[in-house]
Amino acid sequence: MIDGPYLVMAVLGVLGCGLVAGVFCGFSAFVMRGLAELPPARGVAAMNSINAAAVRPPFMLLFIGTAILCAVLGVVTFVLLPEDGSVELLLGSALYLFGSFGVTVAANVPRNEALLRLDPHSPETTARWRAYVRGWTRWNHVRTVASAAAAISYTLALT
Repeated sequence: MIDGPYLVMAVLGVLGCGLVAGVFCGFSAFVMRGLAELPPARGVAAMNSINAAAVRPPFMLLFIGTAILCAVLGVVTFVLLPEDGSVELLLGSALYLFGSFGVTVAANVPRNEALLRLDPHSPETTARWRAYVRGWTRWNHVRTVASAAAAISYTLALT
């Protein structure tokens, strides 16, 4: 049975991964759909504004704090290898670190940076905006599922 500070870290892992999954799910379920319905210039401007707001402390503390917690849980689990829950803890850590944090860094952030450089009034904006929405949302689905699966995996480690 997991106990002590290890238990607290696992519970915080469930909460952090679950909250991040909820944020990403909201984007996939309705935010991106709503933005896609806007005229391209307005959609680009709105998404750039959202991206700027996302890198402020409230979300970044949750997102990066959960990544740090998952890394610590993964390392501690790997080093100590407790009998109960080790597979689930390692799996949860890997899911969040690679499927959520890693995908963000490798897929979503580069798309956001390219969108920021896009001239909202250029002739190619319509096509590039549609491609952005499709690609960004597809990778966001991956982040959503990975974060939720990490929360489930950590929960299973506690049972």
